[in-house]
Amino acid sequence: MRGAIQELLIHTPDGKVRVYPLDRDRIGLGRSSVNELCYPEDAGLSRQHLSIERNGKTWTVRDLGSKNGTMINGVRITGPQTAGPNDRITAGHLTLEFAAKQAPVLEKTVVFVEPPVSTTGSASTVVTSLAGILGSDREMEGGAHMKALIHAGKELAGLRPLDELFSLIMNLSIEAVGASRGVLMTIENKGELVVRAAKGDSFRISNTVRDQILNDRNSLLVRDARLDQAFAERMSIVEQQVRSILAVPLQTDTRVIGLIYLDSPHFVHEFTKDDLNLLTVMANVAAIRIEHARLAEVEQAERLLAKELEQAAVIQRGLLPTIAPVVPGLDLAGYNTPCRTVGGDYYDFLTYEDGRVAILVADVAGKGMPAAMLMSSLQARVQVLFDEPTNLAAVVTRLNKIIHTNCPSNRFITFFAGVFDGRTGDLTYCNAGHNPPLVLRSGGKVEELKSTGMILGILPAAKYGQNVCHLEPGDVIGFFSDGVTEACCPDSEAEFGEERLARILAEFHNCPAQMICDKVQQRLTEWMGPVPPADDVTLVIAKRTAD
Repeated sequence: MRGAIQELLIHTPDGKVRVYPLDRDRIGLGRSSVNELCYPEDAGLSRQHLSIERNGKTWTVRDLGSKNGTMINGVRITGPQTAGPNDRITAGHLTLEFAAKQAPVLEKTVVFVEPPVSTTGSASTVVTSLAGILGSDREMEGGAHMKALIHAGKELAGLRPLDELFSLIMNLSIEAVGASRGVLMTIENKGELVVRAAKGDSFRISNTVRDQILNDRNSLLVRDARLDQAFAERMSIVEQQVRSILAVPLQTDTRVIGLIYLDSPHFVHEFTKDDLNLLTVMANVAAIRIEHARLAEVEQAERLLAKELEQAAVIQRGLLPTIAPVVPGLDLAGYNTPCRTVGGDYYDFLTYEDGRVAILVADVAGKGMPAAMLMSSLQARVQVLFDEPTNLAAVVTRLNKIIHTNCPSNRFITFFAGVFDGRTGDLTYCNAGHNPPLVLRSGGKVEELKSTGMILGILPAAKYGQNVCHLEPGDVIGFFSDGVTEACCPDSEAEFGEERLARILAEFHNCPAQMICDKVQQRLTEWMGPVPPADDVTLVIAKRTAD
């Protein structure tokens, strides 16, 4: 009977295990110090990543909209999920397990005692070892077949690369039954059989044999191919003097992944039923080992990919502002949260010697690495083209031509560029199909900075215009990507929407830009609940000051 869950075991990347008592109704985990379980150095965690909440006698795990998600037993959760003993929770680089508090179980205590006399010399006691079995010259029950099976199990126990493993299985199979030639094939994409290891050449295997092995999962022994009508008339059998044939499936408990084919001329060895049984068992062990090796390679590739993605995320975060600049007449703030490790949203602030500041916001079509690579390319080109913009429309027109020339035809970018001059209070802007920023006037009126041209990258000859928006002290502008307004509430599937964003801007318009930004982020997180964002989220707040 399982004991009541009383402890949480936290496995860290360095191999250590932290034991945390479950003595409260809610426990938070993340990088922020507000969490009971705080791991600020784990880059895979969000500030508030997940919560574990008591629900009667069970515990519920909730992902709090984390960037990288939360998994239970390898499956990413999309809502509250009950977890218990034997469930493994993965967050960032941590693995968590529920456990009953350990206490001595007296009735199951094991005590080692000294025997009154030695038992190793008794006639009824047999002492042996694996090395002794494999190295013995004496025959044992099962003879050579038993020794071959034990030897194969020992050789296949270690971790090996797949290519090396295939050759090893081939050699072990030939050695075990005394075959002259052999081939090992696995089923790959679209059911094609691919040779993985072979000794000899010019193998000709009938379709009937192949189907019997792969489809019926049967093993086949042909003692004398010359007497079997399916083989006797084949020229390859005659020319190569093939007499005895073994063919067995490489099968796990659930599926066939390939086959092993062996043959031998009459003057070398005639296979027996025991040979067939031995090879069938060995092929089963080998198939399981192949699947484990494949899984290990996939897991290693996933670890490398995760590491590369994390490095890419660090690089991408370095392309975005770490802090908003201080400029005359404007209070600025912004944040970006990709829905995956890396994303395609972009924002930036560029300052000029005369006190002006450029505000740039973009959204690359798509998600993940392809969008992130295009975003990086956009950032590099923007840094050059916006070095000293005198004609904003001309700069965006040129940027569009470059994007069209260098980007795939199925990729495009929405882009907003505005240059604010604190001396006049004017924001000169060009909007290339981006979500119209919302301007909240100090009197409560809401305006939109609508498009002045089409999305970047579609037509190379597209022309772009520019407009001017004058800002008075107290006016607030919210620049955003569609990941903000299209964020869905899991209960109603309703979108966050521009109206809700405008109401939040109005509610906190007297606050500094950073606080307005934080409040929008907080309301957005509450709106989405435990469901992670489906799209990259970017928000920039600009508030006109009296400077």
